[in-house]
Amino acid sequence: MERPGDLCFAEEGCSSSIVLEKQVFLSKVPESHVQLACGLHYCAFPLNGNELCVWKTTDDFDRQPLHMIGHHHSITALAFGSKVNPLLICSASCDYVIVWNLDECMKKVLQGLMPQGIVIGTLLGMVLYVRFSPDDQTVAVCAGNQIYILSAKDEALIAELEGHLAPVTAAEFCTWEKNILISVSEDRSFKVWDYCTGLLLYQSTVITAFPLLSLFIDEENKQIITGCADGQLWIFSLIKGHQYRCVVHINVKKEREKFYRKIRKSEQLDEIQNASKVYVPNKLRTEETVETTFPVLRIEHCDKFVNLSDEEQNCSSVNARFLWIGTSTGLFIINLANFEVEAILHYRDYSALSIQFAGSCALMRKAINGKVFCLLTSMFENRIALLELNVAALLKSQQSKLLITGREKDLSVVASCSLLPTSPLCLKKERNEDVNRKDKFNKKCTIKDKPLVFHCKIKSSGYTSTPQMNMFSPRTTAKQRSLASKCKRNCKQRKKEDYPLGHPPPTKSERCITVADKPTSICCIQYSGDGELLACGLADKTLLAFSSNLKGTPTVYSGHDGAVTSVEWSHDKNWLVSSSEDRTLRIWSVSNAEPALCLGKEMFHKPIRSAQFYYMDTFILLSCGAEFHLLRYFLDTSKDEIKRYKNKSFCKSIQKFPMESTVEITSLAAVNEFYSYIVLAAGSNRALEVFDLNLGCSAAVITDVHSRAIYQICQNKGSVFSTQQFGAYNLFLTTAIGDGIKLWDLRTLRCERRFEGHSTHCHPCGIAVSPCGQFIACGSEDKCAYIYEMHSSTYSHKLTGHSESVINVAFNPSSPQLFFVSRKVPQRNHRNVCPVHAWLLPTLTRQRDQKTSQRIRSTSREKRSRSYK
Repeated sequence: MERPGDLCFAEEGCSSSIVLEKQVFLSKVPESHVQLACGLHYCAFPLNGNELCVWKTTDDFDRQPLHMIGHHHSITALAFGSKVNPLLICSASCDYVIVWNLDECMKKVLQGLMPQGIVIGTLLGMVLYVRFSPDDQTVAVCAGNQIYILSAKDEALIAELEGHLAPVTAAEFCTWEKNILISVSEDRSFKVWDYCTGLLLYQSTVITAFPLLSLFIDEENKQIITGCADGQLWIFSLIKGHQYRCVVHINVKKEREKFYRKIRKSEQLDEIQNASKVYVPNKLRTEETVETTFPVLRIEHCDKFVNLSDEEQNCSSVNARFLWIGTSTGLFIINLANFEVEAILHYRDYSALSIQFAGSCALMRKAINGKVFCLLTSMFENRIALLELNVAALLKSQQSKLLITGREKDLSVVASCSLLPTSPLCLKKERNEDVNRKDKFNKKCTIKDKPLVFHCKIKSSGYTSTPQMNMFSPRTTAKQRSLASKCKRNCKQRKKEDYPLGHPPPTKSERCITVADKPTSICCIQYSGDGELLACGLADKTLLAFSSNLKGTPTVYSGHDGAVTSVEWSHDKNWLVSSSEDRTLRIWSVSNAEPALCLGKEMFHKPIRSAQFYYMDTFILLSCGAEFHLLRYFLDTSKDEIKRYKNKSFCKSIQKFPMESTVEITSLAAVNEFYSYIVLAAGSNRALEVFDLNLGCSAAVITDVHSRAIYQICQNKGSVFSTQQFGAYNLFLTTAIGDGIKLWDLRTLRCERRFEGHSTHCHPCGIAVSPCGQFIACGSEDKCAYIYEMHSSTYSHKLTGHSESVINVAFNPSSPQLFFVSRKVPQRNHRNVCPVHAWLLPTLTRQRDQKTSQRIRSTSREKRSRSYK
């Protein structure tokens, strides 16, 4: 046994140690591919082939480990029991499977006797993995293609599980369901067993082209995580009804490269190499060869406290969980919320470590005083090393390098400071200009007495300028105006009630309507702030406004020459702004189907992708090409029945904000419900840029947000009917085709959680946040809609019943109501129409069902009484 001492291998620039090599043991035979065991106070490993060594990590390292001899062949698998008193350890080889009581063995050693264990299995073959059950009554032994369930007290075979086509590499017991065992094998599949009856409950297909080597069961999320020989992880859901679906697939190699690209952008590569070698692995250096293998040897739980500092934990919106991923080249910390790498420790970056390439790995589940022990065996040498890891120091040293480009101060959606006089949002200069403009207009309008002069050349009126074609237009919105007035009257009569918190999301369908007789698609959908009206933009150039109960005829707004790309309500619910592919922007009045303001094609050189009211209806934001515009507008609400064709409304461009290194802005988002200086813009370069309009410049840039361009940014805007925490408004969602949904926090500009499960491989499907901020709804291409909880990465409800893909979703801000839009559903007349599905809470629908049943009973009683008479 070698004693290098408590050496600190922290590189220059690090104030605290990151890794300590506590002990190094030399074995006579290689121990490269062995299942090691590392518990809370003990670690176990084979030595010289058939010797079992147990080391107490809390003792002085000058003391010798406990040696136990009972095997004749080399030990290949070790595992500690689940309980502490008594603490059991199981060792397996080709000849025996032995269970040792550690307390009794120590007592016998102190008495000078030879410790003995209980043989529970004999001549089972090459054992690759052993695991105790949660109650320590049984032991699962993976030998060859079979799994033996043995009693931990005597040599009794409980069950023998057969079905794998290759050696079984790992098996784990399910803690929340009795008699359930999950196993993975080199045949690249996993199986779910009832080990008491020996029945196979589920068998997966071939997952990957490489053997599955490791397995971990996440009890909190009810998921299994398996790793293969090529550095990839698969997470499957064990929740009932999910049918063992794949939640996410993680490529650890790519995540490692992505992690180091972030560091390389924050600082130059030369500075990183000179300051600390730990931040740049040898793989990224040009003189090194590329790694060919990257097996995932071990997956283990990592404590929550190692996340971030206290200040960063207060900023973090999601209580994330972490995993240790032990590979042949290093250790990785994976965030289970966003499935990204948080920190990396490469063995070869610490030149003084005895082991540079590991053949086996074991990690402690819980940390002691912020330290975690790791047990390694060398792949090419006969060495076994015990490492002590300071996880907080590792995270702190590497997270400090992950700086967001251009970020200089903390950002917040809610305005926390006064408006600067140099801000483009400041209206003092514009007010002075408006006063001057009104003075000039009044001077021009005044009638002065002038002498009558006759000119010899008088031009006929109307021949020198193009005639005005639409001078007067007929009124065709008498019924539509009544619909808007009814909605306003209902809104006034309705009492303002709080949005019900703590209730489940809408899951039951109540109503389905069609919005077009011809095959067309609904491009956008938006609720008004009071929840009384619902606006839909169609691809057939029209804009519709429904009442929230989907009853009555909708108001039709027509005038665009292209598909309506976006529609937004004003804060006072009296105006609608819409953009179209025809490069025009129109503002509509709710009480009138004619546009109050129209910006033509001469102002914009490309189609307008998104437009909205901003800063409490003071401005209009719109994206066109690679820049977005801040517009100041004035809407003339005066009524002149004679000169109705004259429109005094105007719009003025305040400033243009270009987005860096992009061809087109694909999505734009800002809050209009309260004063906010923040504008979020996503580009075709897969980046997201944060603009602070109080400063009038870009505040931060997040690169590589998704694997593809972002097609929607959804902010948590809340509602006037619900209250949320102050920091919750800093959360926003992004989504891209084929890359799920990501939850971001503006304060940290980091992905806090990732939502996977819905299908978006070809078409963009909309997303929405509930007014309470607890649920996320999204469409999917598998003819279903999904609802996620904000604190969980897997969906909580799957809403079926659609005949085609669900492409748009919207929450009602005033009541627990959710709308889905699917595209092209065939009806009885064999014509394709576009329906809108309304989903209400089960409690509300039950109340309505009870009322309708009571009415039916009362009417039936009346009919019976009449017939009797």
